[in-house]
Amino acid sequence: RILLKKEPLNLRGIVLTMADPVQLKAWESLSDWYQNEDDSSTAFEMAHGKNFWDYSSEHMEHAEFFNEAMASDSQLISKLLIGEYKFLFEGLASLVDIGGGTGTIAKAIAKNFPQLKCTVFDLPHVVANLESKENVEFVAGDMFEKIPSANAIFLKWILHDWNDEDCVKILKSCKKAIPAKGG
Repeated sequence: RILLKKEPLNLRGIVLTMADPVQLKAWESLSDWYQNEDDSSTAFEMAHGKNFWDYSSEHMEHAEFFNEAMASDSQLISKLLIGEYKFLFEGLASLVDIGGGTGTIAKAIAKNFPQLKCTVFDLPHVVANLESKENVEFVAGDMFEKIPSANAIFLKWILHDWNDEDCVKILKSCKKAIPAKGG
């Protein structure tokens, strides 16, 4: 039942993404990638000639699979966050969910904390057709450039995609986005 789309908490998107030939080709390139001297690329780049994010922006079907996977994962995580870690959101006025996709986690947080303004910050092709409602706003941008200001930043499945240098850049952008007083 956990694989059925009609189930409120399901893993269908994750399974479809992992079984997608695009992803499988990257897995099949893992051995070659590991033996490669070039640390700058990934197995996905070796398989497809471009990084995952560029590929996704050019192949909307792939992006939709990935967004569904992240949304199904986020349903499970948001249930845990709201149930067990509610205290993390109490007293906050604003939160930015970096790479928040279709806003599954931000919507769950906003529903349980109506005073909290949630911003879903993601790439333009991800948020282009998503409509902001009440206390959830969708903003397009680049986390390496500038992140919208907020009291708290939420990162789920972000830093593992980047090398150490890029992670430091992302975290510095996060630090700039949080006010010195009130963050």
